[in-house]
Amino acid sequence: MSLWTSADAVEATWGLTTQPWVATGVSIDTRTLQPGDLFIALSAARDGHDFVAQALENGAAAALVSRIPEGCDHTAPLLVVDDVQAGLEALGRYARNRLVGRVLAITGSVGKTTTKEMARTAFSGQLRVHAAEASYNNHWGVPLTLARMPPDTELAIIEIGMSNPGEIAPLSRLARPHAAIVTTVAPAHLEAFEDIEGIAREKASIFEGLEPDGTAIVNADLPTSDILRDAGGQNVITFGETVADFHISRVQLVNETTIVSANHQKHDITFKIGAAGRHLAMNAASVICAAEPLGADPDRAAQALAAWAPPSGRGTRERIEVDPALDHWIDLIDDAFNANPASVGAALDRLAAVEPQTNGRRVAVLGDMLELGPDGPSLHKGLARHPSVQAIDTIITAGPAMQALHDALPAGKRGDHFATAEEAADKIGQILRAGDIVLVKGSKSARTSRVVDAIRELGHRDRHRRTGTKES
Repeated sequence: MSLWTSADAVEATWGLTTQPWVATGVSIDTRTLQPGDLFIALSAARDGHDFVAQALENGAAAALVSRIPEGCDHTAPLLVVDDVQAGLEALGRYARNRLVGRVLAITGSVGKTTTKEMARTAFSGQLRVHAAEASYNNHWGVPLTLARMPPDTELAIIEIGMSNPGEIAPLSRLARPHAAIVTTVAPAHLEAFEDIEGIAREKASIFEGLEPDGTAIVNADLPTSDILRDAGGQNVITFGETVADFHISRVQLVNETTIVSANHQKHDITFKIGAAGRHLAMNAASVICAAEPLGADPDRAAQALAAWAPPSGRGTRERIEVDPALDHWIDLIDDAFNANPASVGAALDRLAAVEPQTNGRRVAVLGDMLELGPDGPSLHKGLARHPSVQAIDTIITAGPAMQALHDALPAGKRGDHFATAEEAADKIGQILRAGDIVLVKGSKSARTSRVVDAIRELGHRDRHRRTGTKES
């Protein structure tokens, strides 16, 4: 199916094309490029122009460039613009303008990607849904998601993130959502903001891009909820466990399922989520609130969430067989994609709610939470007071910032502390034992996922030993 013709792309970007072409997709990475893609030569760590020749050799239909790259000439299929980033934004704007369906935008300090994936699951049975496969939520991710959007899309789900002030509003104005969700406001990226109120105002700026009849969907349980509500305009729907339009009355965690009881539009509703976590109830509530503004049925959306599962690295649970002959295994909760105080607290709640095997322990491995500014030490230390700590047998910490939590933990909960996640990964096999359920949580840049890899390798090593093969 054609996604972009050279004529449409020229109209969108005001660029010049060297020859006619038709693209069936859009790519920014030669490693994942598919034949027929339009390659966007963005400049980040590397200049994308250096890879244009390779992209064309790999079957790209054309490349969006700001100059003739090395290895190409005027006969290559190129769309030449003044600035590649601006060209990508122009493609995204054009794609949004030709869309006849609706748009849902999502932001928040915690839960953006989880809520995006919940919305995908909730609405895919009712509408033709388009959403990014990964967390493409920044200055290039949002226009890329729009540029990849098929014209017959009935619902586009756009995740919008930020690291600094002033980033969300322009992306929202590009997406022009019919409904916009702020999942929560929490201490994250505090290095770039003076206080939590500043973060709330930045998150609330997502409402600046709403269509004239658009709906703002707001978490009612926050100290900063008034800031969000005031920014939402005339059409505001609230969700939460306090007084809210979508009022959550009960949340039960049963094995790997969350059962939610709520009152929505003056009638009671009960639904299941296919993963465990109190915080997931709030994310699901925001999605259900968005159903009617997006032309979907809220009851069908709620029931569809029983089939939802968290994306990799965001709370997925898996079993690691360390000795199947003896029925010995470890349960791993991989939540190592990102971390801030709110998301770590939610992850600890989930761990506390899960029953380990007989003689097994609840173990948490926590890596540094980054970008917290001068309050970082106190926010790390404050996790020691989280109620779910009492139900966890041992907490292992990794990284210089996590030293503050290690020192503040009760002696009975204080596990080993490691200077780096790599050191923790080297020793984790000596610490864990069969029957344990272990949570791994930390900021992506802290490389806490190395611990996840090491735990998975415990199973690989055992498999190599059983089959008599040798590891390379």
